[in-house]
Amino acid sequence: MQICQLTTIDGNTLEGLNALLHDCVNNGASIGFIIPLSNDTTHHYWSQVSKALEDSLYLWIAKTEGQIVGSVQLNVCTKDNGRHRAELQKLMVLSSARQQGIGKQLLEAAEHYAKNLGLRLLVLDTEQGSTAELIYPRLGWEKAGVIPDYAITPNGRLHPTVYYFKRLPITNSDSESLQ
Repeated sequence: MQICQLTTIDGNTLEGLNALLHDCVNNGASIGFIIPLSNDTTHHYWSQVSKALEDSLYLWIAKTEGQIVGSVQLNVCTKDNGRHRAELQKLMVLSSARQQGIGKQLLEAAEHYAKNLGLRLLVLDTEQGSTAELIYPRLGWEKAGVIPDYAITPNGRLHPTVYYFKRLPITNSDSESLQ
C-alpha cells in the first residue's frame, strides 16, 4: 500500500475518489452525505475539494494495486487566532479494505504533515458509536465531548457526534513564535 499527498485531482483520481465516497456512504459512513448519493453530488464535492487544495486544505490517499482504498483531509484554520490548529476531515476507507491499518496510516501521514507545518492542535468529529470512533483513542486522540442530534446518518437518522482533539509536540521555535 502507498500513501501519497495530492495537490490536484485528475480524471483517473476523481474516478477512484468517487468510488471511495460512494462505497463509504452506502455502507453507513456519516461523512456529510445522504443516500441515494448521485454522481453529480460526488463530482461537485471533489471539485470543491480540488479548489480548496490551492488554499488551506491538504488531501492524502491510500492506494493498493492502483486502486484508491482510502483518503483523509487536513483543513488548516486560517483565522489569525487559530493558525496553530487544523481539523482532520473525511477519513474514508473502502469497506473491503478495512481492518488493515489503512485509516491509521492515513491519520499518521496527516499528523506528520501537521507537525511539519508547526501546528499544535488537531480536532475531528465522528458519529458516536460508529466503528470509526474506535480508532481515535487508540492513536492518542482525547474525547472532548458529545453533541446530541448533531448530524443525520446516510439513511436519514439523527445521531450524536463525538469531538476529539490531539495535541501535537511543541518545539522550542514553535513556542517562541506564538508569543
